[in-house]
Amino acid sequence: MGTTELRGEIEDFNYAYADALDCGRLTEWPTYFTEDGFYCIRSRENADAGLPVGLVYCEGMAMLLDRIDALIHTAMFEPRYYRHMISNTRVLGVEGGVIRSESNYMLLETLIDQNTKILQAGKYVDEFVKVDGKLKLKSRDCIYDSLIVQTALIYPV
Repeated sequence: MGTTELRGEIEDFNYAYADALDCGRLTEWPTYFTEDGFYCIRSRENADAGLPVGLVYCEGMAMLLDRIDALIHTAMFEPRYYRHMISNTRVLGVEGGVIRSESNYMLLETLIDQNTKILQAGKYVDEFVKVDGKLKLKSRDCIYDSLIVQTALIYPV
């Protein structure tokens, strides 16, 4: 498969991923990852310094599922809507069945009684693999640009 076809497949994957989160289908989120999938939200400053510490850090399906379970059953927060904007997808390479890519993202948040605001902007640094012919995330590192983070980073990015 060529780069153009892979980029299109990754874009379709990202649009489905964003739609699940934007529509509040949180229980679908872990299904976008492999069983040993990795997910992290960390600052550009830490990424540039090679530091792995992030605001959210999940290794493996159990941690991904736990994150969603906590959101659904224990977290208390005001109702809100999210809208993901994903662009500039680039395929960086394919090696040993692992597809490396990057995409820019912007996450908008609307609380019912407030104006919409930019919650986060950054890039996804991804590793995909094919499982039963479909893309799955082996790794998604969400690297945000701003040092100022909203106190209520609730949902996955």
